[in-house]
Amino acid sequence: MLRTRLKTAALLLPTLLAIVIFASPAVFSAFVALVTLWGLYEIGAMQTRPGYRWIVLAVCGALSLALLRDSWAPAGSPPITPYLAVLVALAPLLQIVQVGIRGPERFGSAEIYTQGLLVAMLYPYFAYLRNGPEGIAYVILIILLAAATDTGAYFVGRSLGRVKLLPKVSPQKTVEGAVGGLLGSIAAGLILRPWLTPALQLTPMVVLASGAGALAQLGDLDNSALKRIAGVKDSGWLFPGHGGLLDRACSLVFPAVFAYYYLHWAVFTTPS
Repeated sequence: MLRTRLKTAALLLPTLLAIVIFASPAVFSAFVALVTLWGLYEIGAMQTRPGYRWIVLAVCGALSLALLRDSWAPAGSPPITPYLAVLVALAPLLQIVQVGIRGPERFGSAEIYTQGLLVAMLYPYFAYLRNGPEGIAYVILIILLAAATDTGAYFVGRSLGRVKLLPKVSPQKTVEGAVGGLLGSIAAGLILRPWLTPALQLTPMVVLASGAGALAQLGDLDNSALKRIAGVKDSGWLFPGHGGLLDRACSLVFPAVFAYYYLHWAVFTTPS
């Protein structure tokens, strides 16, 4: 299993980085649109209860395409207001807490449709971040910070993990692993800063890496809660050893939204 994961990662990471680096703004926005639609498909495929899931998810897809309309413009406005982005992000946090306390059995279609809305409204931020100022470097940074978070959480959790974090959501995750993931993100940010974002000062990098490390783990927990509700092991089959697209993108979406607003608020708008 680990060998399969490593082989997939060895192919996936360079491919993703190549798309981030070399795609034109319009092509990258189209790529994000395809990723979003596939994510919505995976959500629909996980939902086995009777209902109108494909209609609901088709509406979510149309909403996402509408939000992407300005994403390839050099000064494109954010797809939604920061307050609405925070509101959308609070829904999975509430879901994680509820599943962690009560278990997944009492949840159903509404939570899965809520996840569709989250994908539709937050995935466009990948395009807005990448196509904005210094966007290529910052998207690469977010990808590597998420990878460092996952690596730190895995190895610290395996070697030192004792206290379960939220066993009803993700039985293997520990408090020690979560701390290790956060420290891994901060360490990676400090190492990568001179190479990727030398203009970013030390304190903003620590804030960015800390936020990315915490939010990457929140996204992972959100995906775990969704899978517990749906009663599936993985969100899909796209990446052997890793699962579906949602299993890989879950740790990137919240850091990307955070990075977009934090950089525009604290970095790009600060007089030099």
